[in-house]
Amino acid sequence: MTTSAVKRGARLSAIGTYAPSKVLANDDLAKLVDTTDEWIVRRTGIRERRIAADDEYTSDLCTAAARDLFARSGTSPGDVDLVIVGTTTPDYPFPSVASMVQDRLGMRHAGAIDIQATCAGFAYGLHIANGLVSAGVHDRVLVAAGETLSKVTDYTDRATCILFGDGAGAALVEAATPGSIRASIVGSSGDGGPHLYRTGLSRRIASAAGAAGAELPPGLIRQNGREVYRWAVETVSAGVSRLMQDAGLTGDDIDWFIPHSANIRITEAVCERTGIPVSRTLSSIECYGNTSAATIPLALAPAIAANKIRRGDTLILYGFGGGLVHAGLLLDW
Repeated sequence: MTTSAVKRGARLSAIGTYAPSKVLANDDLAKLVDTTDEWIVRRTGIRERRIAADDEYTSDLCTAAARDLFARSGTSPGDVDLVIVGTTTPDYPFPSVASMVQDRLGMRHAGAIDIQATCAGFAYGLHIANGLVSAGVHDRVLVAAGETLSKVTDYTDRATCILFGDGAGAALVEAATPGSIRASIVGSSGDGGPHLYRTGLSRRIASAAGAAGAELPPGLIRQNGREVYRWAVETVSAGVSRLMQDAGLTGDDIDWFIPHSANIRITEAVCERTGIPVSRTLSSIECYGNTSAATIPLALAPAIAANKIRRGDTLILYGFGGGLVHAGLLLDW
């Protein structure tokens, strides 16, 4: 009798987070634009968000989240051989945020790279790390995701300023035999780019309505909420269903669903289509708002710390956002 060798894989072994101390509540926004706390909560689920200090940037948030991870896990930064950072608000076009995190934490032998997958940045980072670790190219990869969206938000635009906040998360992906990251999926709908974009620093994008973006100040976020909602519900529902189908699972088999916290209504619609009970979802939107790439770790970490997520639980993480891009993973904790 012969036995097949168990293949090397990867596991998500530790997580850390950081959020700035300044709080921007809905009532504060009501002083800036025509809105109310009741309207924002009903439409989005957001009650408050965190705002970075004037001298606090994405690299600072990601470094703090990584330090939180190492303090919680007992792992040394010197054990990491690659740093991946997902962000759409880097400190500079270059050097990369990953290089800055690598330097501040003394990871002298680690490579460093940023990825730009907007709100799917954390899930894309895990997807890449899983492939590299499972292939034996790297043994331990730090995946961080951080945003300082308050620095690129137009606080005169009622449609977007109520949504965004600042924060960061970090996860350690390391070799395991067998691995616990069971499946992943990535995709893009590039034709939907004009529905969610940041006005160009070197090029202005034409909005779905035409060239309306041409006269906008550079660097600010614009969104066609209705179209993004429609795309997200359809795309994430299909992606989650495919992950479950390929693994032979149903919604009842998923212990926790952690989607990007964009809007509580999107999460509810995806759950209705996929059969995952809303009671088994985790979100960071109520206290942090939409922190883009950081929403998933900000939802995941408190549940792990509270022992809400237990060893062996089956999770689906799913990010989606500007690009339009999306990425999901099915894993066992």
